[in-house]
Amino acid sequence: MYSSNRIAYWMSDKKLQKINWKEFEKICRKYNFEIFKLDLNKSLESQGPFNVFLHKLTDIIALENQGDPKSSHIIKAVECYISEHPSIIVIDPIPNVRQLLARYQCYSIIHATGLHKYGIFTPNFCEITSYDKERTIQQLKDANVRYPFICKPLLGHGSKKAHEMCIIFNEKYLKDCRAPCVAQTFINHNAILYKIFVIGQQFYFVERPSLKNFYESDRKTICFASSDISRANSQSSLSVLDPEDISVQEIKPNPKILQKIAETLRLAFEMDLIGIDVVIENSTGKYGIVDVNAYPGYDGFPNLYDALLQCIVSKVNNKNQLTDCPLSMDNPSNILLNHINNT
Repeated sequence: MYSSNRIAYWMSDKKLQKINWKEFEKICRKYNFEIFKLDLNKSLESQGPFNVFLHKLTDIIALENQGDPKSSHIIKAVECYISEHPSIIVIDPIPNVRQLLARYQCYSIIHATGLHKYGIFTPNFCEITSYDKERTIQQLKDANVRYPFICKPLLGHGSKKAHEMCIIFNEKYLKDCRAPCVAQTFINHNAILYKIFVIGQQFYFVERPSLKNFYESDRKTICFASSDISRANSQSSLSVLDPEDISVQEIKPNPKILQKIAETLRLAFEMDLIGIDVVIENSTGKYGIVDVNAYPGYDGFPNLYDALLQCIVSKVNNKNQLTDCPLSMDNPSNILLNHINNT
C-alpha cells in the first residue's frame, strides 16, 4: 500500500520560529504522521523515502538566481531527487515558486487570468531595464503606467532588498528608479491593504495598514520597505491619511470577490501556499492585486495547522486515487479529514 505518513520539510530556522512550527509537529504526531527536517547539506537519498516535501526554499532560490554556487548546488540536488521520485508530493513545485518570485512574470500571469471580468485588475506595470531616461519614459508610456508609480525589485523574495521600494511622482525623479525593476501604477486605497492567505482550498483574509493616498506632484521620491508598512500594528507615518482623505468612506471588502481572487490565483500559479495583497481603489471600488507571495506568514489564520495538514492529506488522497491506491477509512489521514470537515 502507498505510505502517506512521512513528511519531509525544509524552512529556515527564522521561519520556523516565526510560525511556531512545533505546534504543527504535535498535530502531525497526533494523527500518526512522521515529520522531519531535511538536511540539505547531506544526500537526500540517505534521508528518504518520504512521500511529501513541504518547503520554503524561496531564499535559496533567490540566491541561486543571483549566481550563488552553493545555493545552485542545493536546488539542483533537490530538483534531481524530486525528478527521480515522481510520486513525491511537493508543496509547492519549485518551478512554480520560481515564476512567482519573478515580479514581472508574476504580474503577467495575473493579468492573463481574466479576473478583469469581475472588476479585479492588476495595476499597469512594465519592466524598466536601464537607466536611459528616454527609454524609460517610452516604456512607461507603452504600458500606460501613470504617476505616481512604485518601483519594485524584479525579485519578489530572498533578501531585504526585495522589499525596498520607492514611489516616483514625476519625470524629474526617474533617475531614482533602481533598474532593473518593475514599475507599477500606484493605486489610491485609503491606506488599507487586504492580505489573502491561501492554504489549498481554504482561504482567509486580514486587514493591514498600507500606504496613504498619493498623487502626481513635484515632490521628491519616497523610499520605503514594504514589509515595514504592511506588517500588523505598523505605525508608519506613510500610512497616516492626509486631512482631505480622512472623510473618504471606507469601502468594505466583499468576501466573495476575495474568494474568487484566491481560487483563481491558486489555479493560475498551481500552488497551494500563497499570500495575495489586494487593495480597493477608492475612486472606483475595483479590486487591485498588487503582489503575490509564496508561503506567507499566515499571521491571524485560524486553525492554521489543521488547515495545512488537511491540504497535505487532500493531495495525498488525490495522488492515491490516481495510482489506484485508495486509503482505507481507518487511515489517520481520513480520520483527520473527517474531523476537520465536521468542525
